[in-house]
Amino acid sequence: MARTQNLRHKVINQFIDAIRHQYIRSPLPSQSLLAEMYNVSRTTVRHVLNYLVEQQILEKINNDYVILREPNDADLLDTIIELPDIQLTEFESFFYNLIQQRELKPGDSFTELQLAHRANVSPVVVREFLLQFSQYNLIENLRRGFWSLKTFEQDYAEKLFELRELLETYALTRFMNLPLDDKRWVQAKELLFQHRQLRETIVDDYRTFSELDRKFHSLLLSAANNPFFEQSLNMVTIIFHFHYQWDDSDLRERNVLAIEEHMTILSAIISHNDLQAMNELRNHLKTAQQSMKRSLQIEKL
Repeated sequence: MARTQNLRHKVINQFIDAIRHQYIRSPLPSQSLLAEMYNVSRTTVRHVLNYLVEQQILEKINNDYVILREPNDADLLDTIIELPDIQLTEFESFFYNLIQQRELKPGDSFTELQLAHRANVSPVVVREFLLQFSQYNLIENLRRGFWSLKTFEQDYAEKLFELRELLETYALTRFMNLPLDDKRWVQAKELLFQHRQLRETIVDDYRTFSELDRKFHSLLLSAANNPFFEQSLNMVTIIFHFHYQWDDSDLRERNVLAIEEHMTILSAIISHNDLQAMNELRNHLKTAQQSMKRSLQIEKL
């Protein structure tokens, strides 16, 4: 598949997904705004709009494009994963592992070439990832190709927790109102079973909890059906799941407590006990916030 065709197929699929989730409504924004939103040329936007008109998903009325019908999975087009996409995913895991293993600590400096060589990826891939990662204000571009891992301040942590509580409590409300045949009810039961399994070996396998923690919060946030919520999950992952700059002397105890709190929340969700689920979630978030504050205070001693 030619690169241009693959790009257009990707953008078509993005438009279809946006229409399905009502991120784009009738009439559609201008072609200039759509091009800016999806970081593509207006030529690509025109091609996408013409295709959607041909599929009778959109209709052009005067200068406006309006939605005729809601698209479905059959409307999606095949795309291929290009090499840079694969390398970007691989490098993301590599970079997070450096933080998790404390090979990168606050105050450490590094170059794009160093990381590219260690991860065996293109320096372009490294730079693209670091530029995206820099939006979290956790790394600093000292000069071209040269970066530093910044200090994680308590004020930053408190603001992050405000955002986290708003998003997750809202998502839980949406979750509790999902249709009974929604697959996420089954996924919640499966996740509870996985928690029970890990609880049997948590004393020795406490470091493996981070992946289960991500699954739990990802499932919860998925009920919001909002890509911006997923972006917030990336932030939470970076800070909490990889224990960025935390003192980990009591990590085992924290994870043992967290897995019990997760199980209590999941049990309430599965039982459709809205009030208990919300109360337990707030308790869980409060515990995590207190743990992080304590860890940051220890870090400064």
